[in-house]
Amino acid sequence: MRKLPQWPRRLRSQEWFEGTEKDQIYHRSWMRNQGLPADLFDGRPVIGICNTWSELTPCNAHLRDLAQRVKHGIYEAGGLPLEFPVFSPGESSLRPTAMMFRNLCAMGVEEALRGNPLDGVVLMVGCDKTTPALLMGAASVDIPAIVVTGGPMLNGKWRNQDIGSGTALWQFSEMVKSGELTTDDFVEAEQAMSRSPGSCNTMGTASSMACMAEALGMALSGNAAIPAVDSRRRVMAHLTGRRIVDMVKEDLKPSEIMTRKAFENAIRANAAIGGSTNAVVHLLAIAGRLGLDLTLDDWDKFGRDIPTIVNLMPSGKYLMEEFFYAGGLPVVLKSLLEGNHLHGDSLTVSGRTMAEEIAPARNWNEDVIRPVDKALTASGGIAILRGNLAPKGAVLKPSAASEHLMQHRGRAVVFEDIDDYKARINDEDLDIDESCIMVMKNCGPRGYPGMAEVGNMGLPPKVLRKGIKDMIRISDARMSGTAYGTVILHTAPEAAVGGPLAIVQTGDWIEVDVPRRRLHLDIPQEEIDRRLAAWTPPVAAPESGYASLYHQHVMGADEGADFDFLRGGRGNAVAREAH
Repeated sequence: MRKLPQWPRRLRSQEWFEGTEKDQIYHRSWMRNQGLPADLFDGRPVIGICNTWSELTPCNAHLRDLAQRVKHGIYEAGGLPLEFPVFSPGESSLRPTAMMFRNLCAMGVEEALRGNPLDGVVLMVGCDKTTPALLMGAASVDIPAIVVTGGPMLNGKWRNQDIGSGTALWQFSEMVKSGELTTDDFVEAEQAMSRSPGSCNTMGTASSMACMAEALGMALSGNAAIPAVDSRRRVMAHLTGRRIVDMVKEDLKPSEIMTRKAFENAIRANAAIGGSTNAVVHLLAIAGRLGLDLTLDDWDKFGRDIPTIVNLMPSGKYLMEEFFYAGGLPVVLKSLLEGNHLHGDSLTVSGRTMAEEIAPARNWNEDVIRPVDKALTASGGIAILRGNLAPKGAVLKPSAASEHLMQHRGRAVVFEDIDDYKARINDEDLDIDESCIMVMKNCGPRGYPGMAEVGNMGLPPKVLRKGIKDMIRISDARMSGTAYGTVILHTAPEAAVGGPLAIVQTGDWIEVDVPRRRLHLDIPQEEIDRRLAAWTPPVAAPESGYASLYHQHVMGADEGADFDFLRGGRGNAVAREAH
């Protein structure tokens, strides 16, 4: 049992608001121009509501309403809520990729939390990069923090079938190229894909990271799956507002919740839900902010033997609505606990252990959340491949891949970058067939820049017309969590810094052996050395601006693609007065 600190006690915010000296009166008087009564500065917890609301981030465009519900809960519990915005990296529109700006958002969160009179914070998230960014920033400061997500969209509905956000886009795009669907059909389906507020309704990155926040213990139990438009999402926001006030009184911080055990729980949960490969870079980055030594190898160690039991697109059949109705993540975590694959003693934001939180969970639909003996994939964890083509590792999602391609030797067809791929992929004279391995370079953190979600390269039309649905694809890019296929990603070191991927040529033979976790370029080492010696960087370093900072300091995908100078925490000490 965690020993609770004394209450009441002096809080961090009182450094700003308590007293009758010039500085305290200065701070209070300006705050009171918003109509705040004097007694709100009496030493009660001041709670920040860190909001990534933005109309440029469609997944988060409804968060202002949820923030109001959080405020109700904070006021009820005796706190003072103060909402503030941070940069919102929206996945669907931001170029060159939202991933490039995850670290920028995290920096803004960190400095806002440290520099303002806040005792605790509610992290309002939804879209892919907003969840890890806010967790990274909060971890660096380590004041009491809790996550509430915006929730997934309702199921897409088109021609009497459920269609999933993202997943349907990739499927229909391929069907247009193969002649199975017309462009008019594609445009008609567009209107049905995203028919309500919320984030992806597949087990894409937004849904995966919502599950990761809950599995880490940083959100109230059941938070991840409630649809955005369901009234219970508002209830969850309200209860989260209440809970953060008590967390401040208990001084319950992220560092006590996001422990090594919590990350092991999250890795196993990601395997069980068929979660996004993006979770790999995000959890590595969050752990790095806490000073935890989490590595790519831990993804294989703790996730390899975990079956995928959640039957959701892109790995399975259903969508997030059905996942919620079936019981949501607590059912999955309870299954892991019963299989001795979960640290039940891990602490959660509720103040209770994970085992206590998930004890009431029941499975209401065993086709959506399957029993272990009927799992979608027996070994569902993220596979970490290594070899002379990926000395620092590459990742593959077995639950979304094709079994017949798990061991394969094929001739490489190489695209030097995304522009080369777009220029040539539809060429009927392209020398490629389904036995080949598509390779794309220079799409990693520095190469794109930002490591965009272009790794799930669409197949050539000449192959699609044969009825072929999958080929092995290798790159240093990422893949949308809504995508599928035998796609090897995050190859490290990336091509733009001189990793072996940079010197692969069309006609080289590559061996992929997922069971043995091997990724091998089948040419003599002397030839590899010769090519590397002749290699020159294809990407010029930006001369100024954030792009320059990013290029200079971003770490590899195998380390979470965070900035090297942001590893570890910098605490929450109150800085000197501003006046």
